[in-house]
Amino acid sequence: MSNISVNELVKPLVHELISKSDALRIKVGQFSNGATYIDAGIDCVGGLEAGRIIGEICMGGLGKVALNHTTAVNDWPLSLHVHASHPVLACLASQYAGWSLSHEKFHALGSGPGRAIALKEPLFEELGYKDECDTATFVLEVDQLPPVELIDKVAETCKLTPAALIFILTPTRSIAGNMQVVSRVLEVAMHKTHELGFPLGDILDGSGSAPLSPPIPDFVKAMGRTNDAILFAGKVQLFVRGDDAAAEKLAQELPSSTSRDYGKPFAQIFKDYEYDFFKVDPMLFSPAFVMVTAIESGNTFRGGKLDPDLLNKSFS
Repeated sequence: MSNISVNELVKPLVHELISKSDALRIKVGQFSNGATYIDAGIDCVGGLEAGRIIGEICMGGLGKVALNHTTAVNDWPLSLHVHASHPVLACLASQYAGWSLSHEKFHALGSGPGRAIALKEPLFEELGYKDECDTATFVLEVDQLPPVELIDKVAETCKLTPAALIFILTPTRSIAGNMQVVSRVLEVAMHKTHELGFPLGDILDGSGSAPLSPPIPDFVKAMGRTNDAILFAGKVQLFVRGDDAAAEKLAQELPSSTSRDYGKPFAQIFKDYEYDFFKVDPMLFSPAFVMVTAIESGNTFRGGKLDPDLLNKSFS
């Protein structure tokens, strides 16, 4: 993986957003320090195609996001499919929103390939990966521009000039923001797989799908719906090496239904915990149904199931 630069790989995708900004209904601007921002829903309409491209940027250019219609969940047929050629690198080193960014009253979790340059998370030492590039791209799930002081801090951490930074801003309530969150269906599976202690080096490939949740202006409800799309109807298949026992154990432990908090729409869970995110069981965040294929034996193990009733309760 040392020869792969996730920030280099996303350059064509970032260029596409910028060069087609009018067609994609997004806005491009600059902070006073020269850093670039791409607004995909704060002060513009954005849309599905912008969200699809941003989903691929989140995955460090190592993943593909596609829209299609399926019958997996009859009432919500519009779904997205993702797959990654290097799922550990694409999902954990890039897509995972793991860098906590704050300045005064502004708070956000940093996602995207720029994290692999900043190296502020212990996860990168475990992954044994760092990126070097002349630009760093970040995705923030926010509904306002970050303060320029925060941009300066990020530039200093990355040892780059502010002009080398790109920030893509995707409010959860927006069409593009809604889509880029649901496109994390494979990423949440990878993150929980890591939390369960499964060897990351044994994960060879992966794909996932989930219905696209309908956007809604209320932030908590929008966050709830995007999470529920994955928790109640997300499907993931992983291809792993190792013995059958390990693959079967992963398939049984990975689904969202194994969590103590499973059984209610996420917005209700969040409300019940008085909007304290840290009280939510972290093992909740995972797909509804998983398949784990052990490539050395050819056997496939399944765990979990889709829950269209809970999905309807959330989306309706």
